[in-house]
Amino acid sequence: MKTGLRFTKVLSVLTLSAALLITGWKGAEPVQAAANATPSYEVKLLLDTAQVLNADGSLKSSIVNEFQINDEVQRLSVEYFDTDQLQLNGEGWNVRFRKKEDKKNYELTYKKRYTVTNGDIDSALTQANKEGFSASDDNYDAEVDWGYSKQTLSFSNDKKTNASKGLTLPSPDQALKQLLDNLPGKLQNWKSSNWGKKALADSRVRGPVQVSKYEGSFQGLDTDVEVWPIRSANGSGTDTIIEISFKTSDYSTAASNRAKLINLLQSKGWLVPADSLKTNLVLERY
Repeated sequence: MKTGLRFTKVLSVLTLSAALLITGWKGAEPVQAAANATPSYEVKLLLDTAQVLNADGSLKSSIVNEFQINDEVQRLSVEYFDTDQLQLNGEGWNVRFRKKEDKKNYELTYKKRYTVTNGDIDSALTQANKEGFSASDDNYDAEVDWGYSKQTLSFSNDKKTNASKGLTLPSPDQALKQLLDNLPGKLQNWKSSNWGKKALADSRVRGPVQVSKYEGSFQGLDTDVEVWPIRSANGSGTDTIIEISFKTSDYSTAASNRAKLINLLQSKGWLVPADSLKTNLVLERY
C-alpha cells in the first residue's frame, strides 16, 4: 500500500515537471523600469557682437544673407524667478516667464537641467530617470543643449496663460502668482514636501530682458539668431549676447551640422569660442 502511494507521488512530480517544461512557469510578472527619455537636440553658439551687429543694433547684411534671415523680427520679454540665494538654480531648476509680442498668451516654463559629462548623454538620461524624468513622463520635453564645449540635458514643462498681444508683462507679484498656480509636482516636492513651492514663493523677479529673435536657415534647418541685451556686471549699461541656434530630433544631424556651423562661423570671424551662459547672467545681474 505504501509502495503504491510513493509511486503515485513520484508520478505526480514527474507529470508536473513535464508540464512546466512544456508550458513554462508563470509567476508574478517582473516590474519593468521606465525607459530613459529620448531627447531632441539644440545646437547653440555665440556670435561676436562687433562682427554681426550694426551700430543701431540691427544685424549686418553679411549674416542676414548667409543665413537667409527673415526681415521680420520677433520681440520677446523674458524674466526669471529665483531666491536671493538662487536656491532653484542651485538644484538645477530654472523658472521662466515669457511674453512674445505677437502671441495672446504668457509662456511659463519650469526646466530641470543635468550636466552631461564627456559627451555621455546616456548617463545623464539615466540619472534623470532615477529622479523621475523618464520616457513615460509626457509632461516634460527632454532636450540636449549642445554648445561650443559642453552639453546640458534639460527637461522642460511648458504652460500657457491668457494675455493680450504686446510685450507688456504683468507685475512681478502677478507673474509669480501664475507660476505658483501652475507649479508642476516634480518641482513642488523636489527636495522635500513643498520645497519647490516655498522656494518659488520666496523668489523675486530677474529681468525682464527685451529679446530680438530672427528666423533664418542653415543646411535646410530652421535657424534662429537671438539678441539679448543683458545688464552689465556693474549695472551701468548692457552686455549684448548674440546666440545662433538650430534644433533637430536626430543626434547625427545635430553633430554633423554643428561642426559645419562652427567651421563657417570661424571662417567668417563671427564665432565666440565659449558656451552661452545667458540664463545665469540674467539670474546674477538682476
